[in-house]
Amino acid sequence: MNRRDFISSAAIAGVTAGLSLPSLAKSLSAPIKIGIIGLDTSHSPAFAKYFNVTDTSGAFRAVAAYPHGSKDIQSSVSRIPKYTEEVKGYGLNIVDSVKKLLEMVDVVLLETNDGRLHKEQAFQVLEANKPMFIDKPIAASMADVIAIYKKAGERKVPIFSASSLRYMKTVQDVRHNDAIGKVLAADAFSPATIEPHHPDLFWYGIHGVEILFSVMGPGCESVTRFNKDNMDVVVGLWSDGRIGTFRGTREGKHDYGGTAFGSNGNMVLGPFDGYDGLALKIAEFFTTKKTPIEDRETLEIYAFMEAADVSKKKGGASVKLSEVM
Repeated sequence: MNRRDFISSAAIAGVTAGLSLPSLAKSLSAPIKIGIIGLDTSHSPAFAKYFNVTDTSGAFRAVAAYPHGSKDIQSSVSRIPKYTEEVKGYGLNIVDSVKKLLEMVDVVLLETNDGRLHKEQAFQVLEANKPMFIDKPIAASMADVIAIYKKAGERKVPIFSASSLRYMKTVQDVRHNDAIGKVLAADAFSPATIEPHHPDLFWYGIHGVEILFSVMGPGCESVTRFNKDNMDVVVGLWSDGRIGTFRGTREGKHDYGGTAFGSNGNMVLGPFDGYDGLALKIAEFFTTKKTPIEDRETLEIYAFMEAADVSKKKGGASVKLSEVM
């Protein structure tokens, strides 16, 4: 089992502890029908299992999946047959087009592992006016990320994207529960393995970058990147003078976490505690149609990573996020 599958399998074990949504179910006249686009990631069968087996509220039902994801990232392509059989086992119908899937569902999980396909697939969902969760990365370029959000705004269709690392308990305590008072600074880390068709940090560094923004909030103005084969360090300067850093690793133990520094003390961020928080937010989003993260913050996360790529190309020069937006 490769590392990504291992992490997803371990994470979903947290979900299968029995998270149910009876309060949401009471507000519905019928189950919300979910469609999954892309069966080239272990997230797809994990979410299918959650909504059709683990959750017993009756509020949701994953009913259909379109299997085709990446065409040339072999680690993704090779998964499609296995994951197709898995989701069929959870009762999903396999369809041969996104169009056919959209005729059968109310909401969509866009799970295709390859961000290069997301704009085309997301636009079909938005044209059909279906609320959509977009798994990371939102796209394989900043231009496509902006285009998807612009289209969603024009169509007035709610969309949502997040890493499960945002919903670690410690991260949420710092952001929403005043655990350390005012956040003065933060350091975050995660694996940052690179896939050549995507900007460096979009593929996996997104997890640690989202930890950073989850505790710091939006407002980053510029970044400076220090790059080596085995590691990246990206230093962000916020508009109010705060400094946040992301460390992306490509050797040693692959882990997730960080430290938040506050006016009333400091807090270690972590450990990663599974998909429970993200799954619940997706369920709430599908029910309320309200996006739990401001678009500005999500776009800024991707601008941070895009600016880090530009900084690398410029030999570590400081790059303003406004330059890539």
